[in-house]
Amino acid sequence: MSDPSLPVPAPTIPAPTVHVLIVAAGRGARFGGPLPKQYCALAGQPVLRRTVGAFLAHPAVSGIRVMIHPDDRALYDAAVGDLGLPEPVHGGATRQASVLNGLEALAPAQPDLVLIHDAARPLISTGAIDRLIASLERHVAAIAAVPVRDTVKRAEGTTIADTVDRTHLWRAQTPQAFRYADILAAHRAAAGQDLTDDAAVAERAGHQVELVMGDEDNFKITTAEDLARAEQSVLARLGDVRVGQGFDVHALVPGDHCWINGIRIPHDKTLLGHSDADVGLHALTDAILGAIGAGDIGQHFPPTDERWRGAASDKFLAHAASLVRAKGGMIAHCDVTVICERPKIGPHRPAMTKRIAEILGMSEDRVSVKATTTEQLGFTGRGEGIAAQAIATVRLPF
Repeated sequence: MSDPSLPVPAPTIPAPTVHVLIVAAGRGARFGGPLPKQYCALAGQPVLRRTVGAFLAHPAVSGIRVMIHPDDRALYDAAVGDLGLPEPVHGGATRQASVLNGLEALAPAQPDLVLIHDAARPLISTGAIDRLIASLERHVAAIAAVPVRDTVKRAEGTTIADTVDRTHLWRAQTPQAFRYADILAAHRAAAGQDLTDDAAVAERAGHQVELVMGDEDNFKITTAEDLARAEQSVLARLGDVRVGQGFDVHALVPGDHCWINGIRIPHDKTLLGHSDADVGLHALTDAILGAIGAGDIGQHFPPTDERWRGAASDKFLAHAASLVRAKGGMIAHCDVTVICERPKIGPHRPAMTKRIAEILGMSEDRVSVKATTTEQLGFTGRGEGIAAQAIATVRLPF
């Protein structure tokens, strides 16, 4: 029996479940370019991936759903398909309709709280997320915002008509945070309206919305200039610069082609190996693994494992790149040198550069492919094998 004289411990109150909706269904007409801005590269990763990653790293977040344009499924899968997210939700004709679709998709989970965020704001901080969740202990709704600090002018045409008092002016950002049941009801009631953001939907339903201090870095990427600014900010955070090196050798045996740096080159010999024996990609894989202290290619893909017999080496290189992304980092540059007498590498260099860039998801100007001979000296000079060496520069968060 318990002792009635002892204090009864207070019941444990479970933490609220927090889900995040990320709006990525827009087309980005003002941004221009061949891709919607949320799928453009930002310091080596798609903007959407960096946005999703900020919430995946937060311990209070229980789930994430992304709203996408129906035509963007392939882009979505390439950006975040390996992160284990639930199926994306198709967006609607307007942002407001997209959010309602996302809220309805969360109905089976019935989260306590929901944060609604723009995919094009990849620099959201942990502190801002913390402040929003804490605000919902007291309020039905809260938004990240920053006070207006510049002098504000009201214009008529191209001339100043008035100076506006900025004392009570704030610039709204996302995430915008709500108690789930309340914002779902508010969005259902506002369907068909043309409201500017989710806070306006909550206001229309009669809810007070608290302003929570956001961050100046949490700006929305709207133009190419914004993307360049965001890249500088990300690079400033990725201040831990690592360099790794790799070296590989494979023997030449009778055959009709060689795989080198992801390109099939017709030749009267082939490289001998358990996989496709791509000596260049093997060296580069080891360089990337070395830069992040992740061992070598043999540890990740043992030559005794039948799964890798004859495997294309782009799988090995892509795996190394995924480990860098998992650490929140980027591959800044890579340099591969192929050492052989034959086949000649020069005619294939542009294709090799392009293929490596594709595998690593980086621009071609960050990839260097070179070739040299040993002046007919040694095993490479005698045509007995091909060697390759590689260097990779990786940037990681401190």
